[in-house]
Amino acid sequence: MQRSELANFSLPDTPGVYLFKQGRKVLYVGKATSLRDRVRSYFDDDLIATRGPRIVDMVTKADRVVYEPTPTVLEALVREAALIKKYQPKANVEGKDDKTFLYAVITDEEIPRVLAVRGKDIDFKTKHTNDGQVLKVFYGPFPSGTQLREALRIIRRIFPFFDTPKPVEVKNKSQSAKIEFNRQIGQYPRSFELKEYRRTIRNVALLLSGRGKELRRTLERDMKRAAKEERFEDAASARRALFALDHLQDVSLIKDDARYSNLKTVGKDSNMRIEGYDTAHLSGTSAIGVMTVVEDGALVKKEYRTFRIRGVQKNDDIASLKEILSRRLNHPEWPLPDVVVVDGGRVQKKAAESVLAEAGVKIPVVAVVKDERHRPREVIGARAAGVAEADAVLANAEAHRFSLARHRAARSTALRGSLK
Repeated sequence: MQRSELANFSLPDTPGVYLFKQGRKVLYVGKATSLRDRVRSYFDDDLIATRGPRIVDMVTKADRVVYEPTPTVLEALVREAALIKKYQPKANVEGKDDKTFLYAVITDEEIPRVLAVRGKDIDFKTKHTNDGQVLKVFYGPFPSGTQLREALRIIRRIFPFFDTPKPVEVKNKSQSAKIEFNRQIGQYPRSFELKEYRRTIRNVALLLSGRGKELRRTLERDMKRAAKEERFEDAASARRALFALDHLQDVSLIKDDARYSNLKTVGKDSNMRIEGYDTAHLSGTSAIGVMTVVEDGALVKKEYRTFRIRGVQKNDDIASLKEILSRRLNHPEWPLPDVVVVDGGRVQKKAAESVLAEAGVKIPVVAVVKDERHRPREVIGARAAGVAEADAVLANAEAHRFSLARHRAARSTALRGSLK
């Protein structure tokens, strides 16, 4: 395929999965936060340096691209795994040991658990793990174990499930105490009724198998049935799950596997330091600015910093950004970043660049533009900065989360002071 042929496929700027095909043969399966931008990246001039000859060969042989949009990146992730399992595309699996991949499994027990297990520890014929656990079903392989674990963490927020190393035996008092402890900290189901829990596992199974549309229909049916039978708490639970599926914020933390596992940035070493900046305020009060740090795709929380905004007119995000970035540069004891990521568009990007230029520092700036639901819509300047869009989005999402957390803490402190 050639870049000029992309116009024939009308790729949307939405999450989803894509398949490079040669005739009917599937050559490669991938997922994307933006199908349009992700597929375009396969036609960059530096593809062989960033992805290797196998992917270049695949793109050369392909004669078309088909795609399947998904409502969220989470669903793109699980759908990708299902399609890799179905088609076993050469460019995805050749030269890789399937046994090193992680699988999501559901145990065949009275109280099923959802676990992440390596292929080498599973007997796929008998559906047993090496330590004797019986499996009801397994999903995968997932090319990135980091992504699978993050996906399970997100799924458990919506559909709480057990993931204890050993089977759950509620008749055992010590185990019951452990369940109760985890219930109190919100890690496992808040209430436990076996019938309801099995419905939860059904929902997890639908999501992990890439059947998001069927899951939504099932939840809608459950909600209407519960409301008709005046089980209003159950109806509300189904409604909350439906809402959560369409308003997931943390899916931005699930990286694109190709860029995450294969990125080799030209001119940079692999330990790239990215600093993300964001501000939070309510009607100009308790204004807080934060800096977060991502190195080599990992959060470095010990190096996060908080800035209380001073002398800025309320709601002036540009002035607040300039202030916190200027104050950050006054700390030569902190290592300088390779890339700065800001929340916003070209205006915020230029504002950050002006601060850096005034300080005589040459650091590229990337801006993450959000849609009306505060999900990443566009990443400006990532390619020029030599950084993966996924890592820029990760830094931005973490800065947003941290700024809100620090702002809530500041407001709480201010409120307590006013009550004295």
